[in-house]
Amino acid sequence: MPTSFIRFALTALLLTLGLTSHAQIGGATVKTEQVRAELMAHAPQGVQAGQTFWLGLQIAHQPHWHTYWQNPGDSGLPTQLHWTLPAGLSAGDIAWPLPKKIPIGTLANYGYEGTVLLSVPIAVGPDFKPPVVGPLKIALQAEWLVCRQECIPQEGQFSLSLPVQSATALDGGAFEAAHQLTPPKLPQLQQAGTWITGGQTRLSEDGKQLHLRLHGLPVKWRGQTLSAFPITAGVVNNAAAQGQGWTQNWQGAVWNANIPVSEERTESPQNMRWVIATGPESSPQAPAFEIESPVQGTWPALTQAAPAGVSPELAKALALNAENASTVPMPAASASPLNILLAVLGAFLGGLLLNLMPCVFPVLAIKVMGFAQGGHDREHRAAGLAYTAGVVLSFLLLGGLMLGLRAAGEQLGWGFQLQSPPVVAGLALLFTLLGLNLAGVFEFGQMLPSRLASWQSSHPTVNAGLSGVLAVAVASPCTAPFMGASLGLAIALPVWQALMVFAAMGLGMALPYLAASAWPGIARALPRPGAWMVVFRQAMAFPMFATVIWLLWVLGQQTGIDGASGLLAMLLTVAALAWALGLSGRARWVFSSLSLAGLFWLGANVLPGALHEAPAETPVATTNSPTNQPASHTPRWQAWSAAAQQTQLAAGRPVFVDFTAAWCVTCQYNKKTTLANAQVLADFDTRQVVLMRADWTRRDPAITQALTALGRSGVPVYALYAPGQAPVLLSELPSVAEVQAALQKLPTAK
Repeated sequence: MPTSFIRFALTALLLTLGLTSHAQIGGATVKTEQVRAELMAHAPQGVQAGQTFWLGLQIAHQPHWHTYWQNPGDSGLPTQLHWTLPAGLSAGDIAWPLPKKIPIGTLANYGYEGTVLLSVPIAVGPDFKPPVVGPLKIALQAEWLVCRQECIPQEGQFSLSLPVQSATALDGGAFEAAHQLTPPKLPQLQQAGTWITGGQTRLSEDGKQLHLRLHGLPVKWRGQTLSAFPITAGVVNNAAAQGQGWTQNWQGAVWNANIPVSEERTESPQNMRWVIATGPESSPQAPAFEIESPVQGTWPALTQAAPAGVSPELAKALALNAENASTVPMPAASASPLNILLAVLGAFLGGLLLNLMPCVFPVLAIKVMGFAQGGHDREHRAAGLAYTAGVVLSFLLLGGLMLGLRAAGEQLGWGFQLQSPPVVAGLALLFTLLGLNLAGVFEFGQMLPSRLASWQSSHPTVNAGLSGVLAVAVASPCTAPFMGASLGLAIALPVWQALMVFAAMGLGMALPYLAASAWPGIARALPRPGAWMVVFRQAMAFPMFATVIWLLWVLGQQTGIDGASGLLAMLLTVAALAWALGLSGRARWVFSSLSLAGLFWLGANVLPGALHEAPAETPVATTNSPTNQPASHTPRWQAWSAAAQQTQLAAGRPVFVDFTAAWCVTCQYNKKTTLANAQVLADFDTRQVVLMRADWTRRDPAITQALTALGRSGVPVYALYAPGQAPVLLSELPSVAEVQAALQKLPTAK
């Protein structure tokens, strides 16, 4: 396995659009075309032990652009602040000002337009020791998502030099205004069993309505229209308008509201947190209050939730929807016997169909040659059993290794072995030797000690077993129909149940060969052994060489042209050595020595550097044109990232993701056929679908996490996402009609 892998974090993919940072006394600014962000400080008494001062990020938006509140609503991401402070200082939470509702089509978000200051209290500990010389050095890394109709992830690096002894109150007016917009908490108080202040939330019996009842609001609010902003995310139907399922009334000093629950609810909280203000949600008025109300009633069971280990940002990007949960089987911590039985059956059928997948074609020659050798029926049956044992044991070994590595914290899935350049290079070497052997350049007996060669020739069942191992090595990167859901469930099952799934997969793949070996008529149907077998054997060398070409291409995707050319040079030298060993006399010694010398030189000077993974290109978030037509300088398919996908969904655009890998032959077949079909591409354009390609050729924990969230652990996977809906999964070999049928279910683009 390589010593280093591609590391992914959602925030590392945020696009920096020419951001600049300049340290100043009193502030540091970052400007983009959409916002002006400035780091501010407010320390009217200086920085003293045991006291608190304020830091904040002020964001001034260009017209029609906005950033997000702590609960962004149906899409978006809240602004995040990461502080680097001197010893003795600790940052509190953001004091979020009162937001406004921002409708986007059938969705609704909560955020800020104009100018907003996100202030943070900084506690000075009793053991704080000011620097002997100079001011305090403060650094901030901020990340925000700024949206209009399109969304752009941005980040900025800020620094600030803050004097310790003297007061810093130049920005006091901005902080005072921000604090007036920050809702204080309304306490829960009772007197003689009667609520004086506070609130309660009662859930309706059908789980579709929240009845909010508040006491102790300001007297001057009575009779006015109020707005309720849910701090608790994933519960409320954010897009519901007042008067349309969202009703309110006053009963004396008590304010009541009926608020619809989202059909895509992802949380079942025991307490709800709200911000209550006067005025409509599109332009609420300060002052406002934060209220926490216990929920009375029993929440209906969640139809679907994101699996363990999936980040909240990725779960939001996937836009999970309970209404369509049946289209996305999710892994679970435990499964019923019926589900396990279905998983085993699906794995068996998937393994059976794996024989028809393009990735298995290169090993077809190995199977056919077994029957072409002739022999007794008993020998064929023994070979069939040995081949089956090799296939099943190889599936168990790969499955157990994958489960063990995942348990150790590695983010990988089915076909992980071909994400390692040394493994790809080793397979290319093996298939080169097989091809040369079939072509008659050399015989394995010439390269093996005489005792080992005679043992190998007298044990054909061992050869059959090794053929099964080789078949799995080439076939395992691909997933056939029925395999995807079974593999996705297997990685979440207990080990012994998961291994049952892998064993069933191997048995399904070996079944055709096992059945043919048990039926004597298959062998008798072939021509009698003769000269035709020499021609047949030589012809079978070409599928082996075709496999080598494919593996070289895969290695080139992983390591660049240097890795592929270095391996090609080594394969040429190995071929020369194999040819030289077949010579006799002095020529054998001379050419073998030259080949070995070249082989040692390549191994010492070329391959160690050539087989290291090339640096991965960072995906750049781009914004599609309204018609999604690719410009001359913009490729039709964008590089996938969770942030880029979320950006497009937040803008109301559907996204089609092709989870692929260079080592997956089925993926390449689909890419050249269905996904390149003119009618399919025209339908994508008509419905303004953003096309993204998640390349899993090299290890990428983010792609592994996204596949896990879809209940899959291998490629190919094709997922169609739409705002506010669950992702729709297509089959591993999608037809043009299947893709068009999925697209027809999307709302027509305006």
